[in-house]
Amino acid sequence: MPTASKEPWKSSIWRARPSFLYSRRPLARYVGRPAAEFLTIEPAAGVVLVVCAVVALAWANSPFAPAYDALWGLDVTIHAGDFELHHTLREWINDGLMAVFFFVVGMEIKSEIVAGELSSPRNAVAPVAGAIGGMAVPALVYAVLNAGGEGAHGWGVPMATDIAFAVGVLALFGSRIPSAAKIFLLTLAIVDDLGAIAVIAVFYTDDLSLPWLTAAGALLALAVLLRVLDVWSGPVYLVVGVALWLAVLESGIHATVAGVAMGLIVAAKPLLDPRLAHEQAQELAKDGLTLHETERLVKLTRDAQPPAQRLQHAHHPFASFVVLPLFALANAGVALSGDLLATAAASTVTLGIVLGLVAGKTVGITAAVWIAVRTGAGRLPTGAAWPLMAGIAAVAGIGFTVALFITELAFEGTGPLADEAKIGVLAGSLLAALAGAGLIALSLRRRGSTAPTPDAEARLLATEAG
Repeated sequence: MPTASKEPWKSSIWRARPSFLYSRRPLARYVGRPAAEFLTIEPAAGVVLVVCAVVALAWANSPFAPAYDALWGLDVTIHAGDFELHHTLREWINDGLMAVFFFVVGMEIKSEIVAGELSSPRNAVAPVAGAIGGMAVPALVYAVLNAGGEGAHGWGVPMATDIAFAVGVLALFGSRIPSAAKIFLLTLAIVDDLGAIAVIAVFYTDDLSLPWLTAAGALLALAVLLRVLDVWSGPVYLVVGVALWLAVLESGIHATVAGVAMGLIVAAKPLLDPRLAHEQAQELAKDGLTLHETERLVKLTRDAQPPAQRLQHAHHPFASFVVLPLFALANAGVALSGDLLATAAASTVTLGIVLGLVAGKTVGITAAVWIAVRTGAGRLPTGAAWPLMAGIAAVAGIGFTVALFITELAFEGTGPLADEAKIGVLAGSLLAALAGAGLIALSLRRRGSTAPTPDAEARLLATEAG
């Protein structure tokens, strides 16, 4: 009779044990599972961002403020032969890690264009028009207040919409917000991001280096060629992507553009027809699965899912819960002295950003959508009335992440103007969140009922389609 193995990893009892997260251990029960559940909540990323911004502000205004400046100003240099890449820790986050965030944004844009709201011209007109109005009017408000002044270069700051915060505010109202209205805001924010990327690439770049720019173009062409040849090896694209990031960084164009470019290259359609994958999976599962057939089934499942969607799911947690919180920690710390607050209160830079985010976004988005609907080019989201749309437009004034990012580029990260701009971003984003939430709450109260049920929305959509 064979004796039981003394090695726990070979024991069937050991193999049957649940993973740590689902075990009965106190650390899993009271920390692991609650944390995992929190990360699945829609506003979670926004909550983490707020916490990190508050921590940064508290740190920068505490007795430990010198440590804050010393940490994020720490020099980190990479040597490779005669080549040297020299940046502070803050710059590595802003130029390096933020490229991962914009890589995810690029894939979101690609998915929307191929299979989302932007794939239908009629559905896309209203959010695209809203995004354009929501960028143009805030920039105009800021430009009017700062024309000819020291802060004139910061006109791009109030153009931005923070997707995580904006969607998080809507999520607080749950099912009372029509799903079509949530998709409208998401689409608007994605188009807004596309506009911000264009502004960064064209207006907030250093002197261009032609050799590095040529290298970046060649690497981008290589990535497109690999995509055309149906090469889907992750490591290959990782090498090309890192090389592209380096070339763009050295060219003078902001390095995050490389992340967007790689995101747009990723396919947004499945590599294998889902119906064909389903038929093959059923055939494989008829008489039980061997190890080889199980591996084949896993590959079928993967290939039936669009690569952009799969990679978004893989990278979104890292971008939302690592990259953006680190960005907030590194950039939101402003020493709020009495003199600085007094200066900011009278600063046209601060005022231009606050008015741009709060009033400019609301007016610009609402007016542009009204024109699109009035002319018949677009239509309102199903179940949404104009009071709710005004609230959504106000929520889009939460700039935060991208607004702080453009602030770093426009004012080169430090100095009085940069601090005044950051105060404007923080104050404007907070006011926009409060104003948007208030307008949405009032619109829902005036309506006197909850949003249409999914069945009712489906029937209404079917009626409109007919």
